[in-house]
Amino acid sequence: MTQMLEPMLTEFREEAAITGRILEKVPADKLSWKPHPKSMSLGQLATHIASIPGTFARIGQSDEFQVPPLGFEPRAANNLDAIHSEFRESVQAAEKCLSAMSEETARGTWRLKVNGKEILSKSRVDVLRKLMLNHWYHHRGQLSVYLRLLEVPVPVIYGRSADENPFA
Repeated sequence: MTQMLEPMLTEFREEAAITGRILEKVPADKLSWKPHPKSMSLGQLATHIASIPGTFARIGQSDEFQVPPLGFEPRAANNLDAIHSEFRESVQAAEKCLSAMSEETARGTWRLKVNGKEILSKSRVDVLRKLMLNHWYHHRGQLSVYLRLLEVPVPVIYGRSADENPFA
């Protein structure tokens, strides 16, 4: 691993722990619940969050990504064990990817394409940092709102929540 990626790997590990705490709060009997008809179900959202690090790893090992013509259809795991298992495997894949990445690969160009047309070209490290990690954090925040709407205690993320106070 390069010195350039050490801070990202440290951040990833810290954020994975936070994400794991939130995924632990997902109620098994509410996986089909949606806050709005246009929203993902709780199960879809939790599964998506669990799988993002694995996507992070696949993107990190490729030079481009072709957006599927039919768009993204989030899948939902049938149970919490599947979500937690996917999360563990996904985190391991991302850690392995970051740990093995050379500086040359990290600085290499990565492209996003739609119907064969390039719509984004950035360094791989920029894509992993800005698109994948920020994407992960965005959906994790969304999940914390779902939990609140379901009256599930929201765990500590960066400081106290209305339900937990690490400073008390």
